[in-house]
Amino acid sequence: MRRAHITDLSEVEWAYLEAYLPAPQPYGRLRIHSPREILNAIFYIVRSGCAWRLLPHDFLPWKPVHHYFRIWCIDGTWERLNAALRERLRIKLGRNPQPSAGMLDSQSAKTTGVGGEARGYDGGKKVRGRKRHLLVDTEGFVLKAKVHSAKVPDQDGIRLLLEAACDRLPRLSRLWVDAGYQGRGKE
Repeated sequence: MRRAHITDLSEVEWAYLEAYLPAPQPYGRLRIHSPREILNAIFYIVRSGCAWRLLPHDFLPWKPVHHYFRIWCIDGTWERLNAALRERLRIKLGRNPQPSAGMLDSQSAKTTGVGGEARGYDGGKKVRGRKRHLLVDTEGFVLKAKVHSAKVPDQDGIRLLLEAACDRLPRLSRLWVDAGYQGRGKE
């Protein structure tokens, strides 16, 4: 039995999240690690900012934890968890679970020299790396996020973000776009 960390799921949290995790496959290799322990390890990494390989030894080995993290990224598990938690919080705040208004913004971030197609140059912000486009509701809860090469213009990135979000957010009818600081003139 390992000692508890502050990032570990409580019984109530686990009972809620368990329903949104994929069921074990009836074929292939049997699951030998508890999904709850996998989530505890992932939440520890996210909260502490440590590298996968630096996961403390009282957790599961880092390779299966990383494996499930990647699988759940690909199959949409993280998006389903985010949507379920967002809807639950909106209801708790007395709001409709589906937002009708949202805000869009982007941010260019520097990345390492490796990256290929996923890395580019944003001439407006003079940043070589990637660009994040984010859609949030009026409470600040994330509705959709997309990461592109920094060379993708904002209007194209926003279009890709909205195409992916429209099917899941039927009530969304009003959008605000943060135009940000547009000029570099002398003050």
